[in-house]
Amino acid sequence: QVQLVESGGGLVQTGGSLRLSCAASGNIFSINSMGWYRQAPGKQRELVATITTGGALNYADSVKGRFTISRDNAKNTVYLQMNSLKPEDTAVYYCKINYATYYGSAWFAYWGQGTQVTVSS
Repeated sequence: QVQLVESGGGLVQTGGSLRLSCAASGNIFSINSMGWYRQAPGKQRELVATITTGGALNYADSVKGRFTISRDNAKNTVYLQMNSLKPEDTAVYYCKINYATYYGSAWFAYWGQGTQVTVSS
């Protein structure tokens, strides 16, 4: 069984900053990618940023230059530093990991419960 504990969401004014954290624990042998996705009301869930074990990064165009994803492999934790926040960043932010339970096993995807980020204008 895997657990993802997300934290750091909240209410912030336009131009403000927030830092999200997601710590993974449980039956995890290895994690190859960790990332953040978001879903605004009435919209589909979309990718925000991902990072691999080797440090390869991928960002949505809408957050490039404002958001920074990082991870601590020793702690199985991924972070999302969000600066210059805009009202359109308002959404529920979900952490996702791709993990293996033992050497050579298949990779599984697991989602967190989500944390609300609200940016007021």
